[in-house]
Amino acid sequence: MSKEIFVAFATQKGGIGKTSVTVLVASYLHYVKGYNAAVIDCDYPQNSIMDIREREIKLISEDTYFKTLACNHFRKVKKKAYPVIASNPVDALDDAEQMLNEEEVRPDIVFFDLPGTLKSEGVVRTLAQMDYIFAPLSADRLVVESTLQFTSMFNENLMTTGIAKAKGLHLFWTMVDGREKSELYEVYEKVIAQIGLSVLKTSLPDSKRFRRDLSTERKTIFRSTIFPVDNALLKGSNIKELSDEICNIIKE
Repeated sequence: MSKEIFVAFATQKGGIGKTSVTVLVASYLHYVKGYNAAVIDCDYPQNSIMDIREREIKLISEDTYFKTLACNHFRKVKKKAYPVIASNPVDALDDAEQMLNEEEVRPDIVFFDLPGTLKSEGVVRTLAQMDYIFAPLSADRLVVESTLQFTSMFNENLMTTGIAKAKGLHLFWTMVDGREKSELYEVYEKVIAQIGLSVLKTSLPDSKRFRRDLSTERKTIFRSTIFPVDNALLKGSNIKELSDEICNIIKE
């Protein structure tokens, strides 16, 4: 990639997993696929990704097992952990620009984790500067209605008018319960297609592993800003498949 690409997982509904997906995809692309990633955590004031990074650094410094694991990991990948910058929607673009100018290795992909509401100051302005936006949604009527309202508004008022620079706006299913009828998703996708939006082929399952952070209680790793997903947990999570599909889109 000749120029960094700005990507956001955006939604108006909390609890849909956009922060977890941001971490998982960034880590997979950075540590496994060979891209150089960075994260601008502008979900102020909680800044959850920065909180994860700080807790991981503390755990690694205090736990011999994870300290050894980190040394071996970075020796193998031959690169540093990707930068995580704590910010807010108003300053996110400026902070990203400063980070890009200061990093020795310029990131290929910069992920932005934004608040789950367009009403927060600066959110629309920052989203308008994304190259690609991916919106998670679950098969819940309120979530679908809220997500379609957000994506339709953004597409019609900002993308088609040229105000937003986004080359693509895509939705994807998350928190998918294998017991749900596939017909339900087909009905929703027909509605989505009618308003001119597309849904990724990859969906993410409803699994507790998406909330599993680095911990002394568990030696297998899932959600981490410093390590890639453990292979045993990667299987069936669809993170690899989602990351690959996103890569294929942004490389077009």
